[in-house]
Amino acid sequence: MAKSSKASASPQPESFEAASAELEKIVAAMEAGQMTLEASLAAYKRGAELLQYCQKQLQNAQQQVRILEADMLKNYTVSDTHDR
Repeated sequence: MAKSSKASASPQPESFEAASAELEKIVAAMEAGQMTLEASLAAYKRGAELLQYCQKQLQNAQQQVRILEADMLKNYTVSDTHDR
């Protein structure tokens, strides 16, 4: 059953920026108050998916920064001892 729910899922955004832009459009449309109930529910669902995607992308970026910082600090310490 999990496969059928994935088949009906909305497409993945191309990037964090694309997801953020789509999310902003959804919020603006919902705030305008011109959507039907069904459209509002669909937009809310898509917005939740986009928010989850953005949060995951941010977490991945934070992890990459931590790895890079740790590597830079490690390299700095090693080169610092060679200079003395």
